[in-house]
Amino acid sequence: MLTEPSPGERLATALRRSPIYVDPSMASALPQQERRKLLAKFKKAPAPVFVVLVPIVKGGTWTEAEQLATVVHDRLGRDGIFITFDDDTDDLAAREWGGEYQARDAAWAVTLDRAMDDAPLAARLSRITDLIISGTGSQEYDRVSAEINQRAKERRERDGAPGAEDDGDLALPLGAAGAAVAGVAGFLLWRRRRMTSVRREGSALLMPRTVFATANRAGEDQLREQASHEVITFGELLDESGVPAANEKARTLMATALDAYQAAGKTLDAARGVPDLAGVLVLLDQGRDALASAKAVANGEPEIPPMPLCFFNPLHGDAATKLDWRPVGSRKRLRVQTCRPCARTARNKQTPDVLMERRDGRDLPYYEADPSQSVWAETGYGQLRDDLIHRVLRGDLNKTD
Repeated sequence: MLTEPSPGERLATALRRSPIYVDPSMASALPQQERRKLLAKFKKAPAPVFVVLVPIVKGGTWTEAEQLATVVHDRLGRDGIFITFDDDTDDLAAREWGGEYQARDAAWAVTLDRAMDDAPLAARLSRITDLIISGTGSQEYDRVSAEINQRAKERRERDGAPGAEDDGDLALPLGAAGAAVAGVAGFLLWRRRRMTSVRREGSALLMPRTVFATANRAGEDQLREQASHEVITFGELLDESGVPAANEKARTLMATALDAYQAAGKTLDAARGVPDLAGVLVLLDQGRDALASAKAVANGEPEIPPMPLCFFNPLHGDAATKLDWRPVGSRKRLRVQTCRPCARTARNKQTPDVLMERRDGRDLPYYEADPSQSVWAETGYGQLRDDLIHRVLRGDLNKTD
């Protein structure tokens, strides 16, 4: 008795007939005439290009773009560039096997480019292919990212936000109306600062080169996509990182990195808003610090000193300044680390640009939430307690639900 082919096997069979597969429910989005144009263009690519356009939805056959591309690649048994929809969106994502073709950067560049916002599917696929053929995917990604940074800077200067004089530091008010925009702008700055930190330390393990968030989309949605991308990328990095088993300290640090990865994924799955998504980035940051230190120790070098993210808002980036701070209504002073703009604001007896959380119908600073209901308030995103990863893994996130 013959067994029914799996969904992955069916897609692989279809791709052996044609490198473009479109689910019947989406056939009208890519007419046959456009497919023929793409097929002609694929012949110029430096590697085989496969387009697999099927629904990616939670609870469906395919729940993640990474899962889809990996399964189809394995079933097809051929290396190349695989283009799919991104997770639960109509954006496009790319993954490559067998070479470096800048395909992922090309797809992200098209997604982030304002000029492509209303472009039809065929035009976006064509543009990605052009970037792959010319080998300029990363260059275009850098250009689009720079435009996003410039727009954020101009918006800040136009709105007269505090901290505008500080060499590119971004400080935006984070009230209820501005939370979404600030989440995206904060992620932009977080990514830029962490990339700077990598260059300073000279270790690619501390932060990978990934895409910036775009400012013209809903902040929380884009931040969620980026957090998902970061979790996947960190998982790949862990898979590729081998630490000698003979070094006990290196093994302990590697275990911490793995725990942080698991905690970040768990938080992402349960995330209810920007504060939880910021927590994903904090957990990943701790995991990368642990992984970098594990590799250093295994090579006979000292651990890499971790750099926490800003206490008031982790999306601000590295907390380079130590501050004695007393919360409003409290006699207890806390020793925290913050970004420079927040430290300067607090020292001037003003309220820093705090990450807000919505509780019981009102917005309040995340650290004013009931600690029994918020792991972020309880730990200060890991600054007030050193067991954030453990607390998330044991179920403290949204534990009153």
